[in-house]
Amino acid sequence: MKSKNFETIAIRENIEKSPHKEHSTPIYLTSSYQFDSAEEMRDLFTGDIEGNIYSRYSNPNTNELIEKIAGLEKMENAWCTSSGMAAVFTTFMALLKNGDHILSSSSVFGSTHQLFFNIFPNYGITTSYASIHNLDDWEKLIQPNTKIIYAETPSNPALDLIDLEVLGKLAKKHNLILIIDNCFTTPYLQTPVDFGCDISIHSATKYIDGQGRGLGGLIVGSNELIAKIEAFARHSGPALSPFNAWMFSKSLETLAVRMDRHCDNALEIAEFLEKSEFVEKVKYPFLPSHPQFEIAKKQMKKGGGMVTFYFKGSLEKGVKFINSLKMCSISANLGDTKTIVTHPASSTHSKLTEEERNSVDITYNLIRISVGLESIDDIKEDINQALNVAFA
Repeated sequence: MKSKNFETIAIRENIEKSPHKEHSTPIYLTSSYQFDSAEEMRDLFTGDIEGNIYSRYSNPNTNELIEKIAGLEKMENAWCTSSGMAAVFTTFMALLKNGDHILSSSSVFGSTHQLFFNIFPNYGITTSYASIHNLDDWEKLIQPNTKIIYAETPSNPALDLIDLEVLGKLAKKHNLILIIDNCFTTPYLQTPVDFGCDISIHSATKYIDGQGRGLGGLIVGSNELIAKIEAFARHSGPALSPFNAWMFSKSLETLAVRMDRHCDNALEIAEFLEKSEFVEKVKYPFLPSHPQFEIAKKQMKKGGGMVTFYFKGSLEKGVKFINSLKMCSISANLGDTKTIVTHPASSTHSKLTEEERNSVDITYNLIRISVGLESIDDIKEDINQALNVAFA
């Protein structure tokens, strides 16, 4: 039975069972594979027949993960990489050449910003930033050599949203490839292909894994685009390990129930912070006070597990708040079962200039919370006591 339902695909999309008839997919910890004959080996290398040659190319565990994530994103195909940033880098390098141009939202992850302005220019690839707050100006920034439109939505860490339908129509009008970083929402909450997106990228390290155990990246798109990405990746080598592929595939089985809990907890924390006398502003996509609340409801199933708030007062107040946490983790990661608190301006986005950070609302008083799966009462109590200590 072939299902179209998210939870069933996530659990039941598995590779063919071995003669041992295992119920759970085994881990194929092998770097290479045997061939029945010289002719079979030749035909595999020429592509006349399908099969595994070398685990840098494919592996039963990565094959299962590819089939599963493609089904969840409602796309044709996918590719796995060794990290989320490897997925970003591989995608751009596979699809662009010297002289090409990227049009990107100005609100992107710090390492992506480094690619755009410190690494890609060495290959003759340029980038222009467009305001996440004004989509009307994007079309004016498209150049004759523009090939890709790129955006994160919700953005990291300010949780601003971009109307995917508008971007999809713009990309189609100018025959451009639209790439969306879908890491914060996962395909459970948002499927960009529904709005005209060509490629969806994930850091599987985050919610796909969900427990902070391993690094990985996923690129999901059409057969045509993934073929180009595969050709580049097979020879440049950012391969995902079989063990991590197995782990991520197993993690996808619980993605729906985990994201429901993440979202429920995050909304309650956002509502709690919005009432705090120590908080200047809270950003959460499913808060009615969010500037793009209507867009969030249109393209997201729920609000996600990330909450951003801006504290009142000096930087020292924020430092004291973070240092006063007793349960919540201080870490640069997100999407974990454990609640994580981060100060992006001094960590994940510290390589941006102050002017660049301020332009996308990553100010000194911004705190990012990746709301975990602990008891909501315990999360709330820890944040509340830390705020009270910091502002005493």
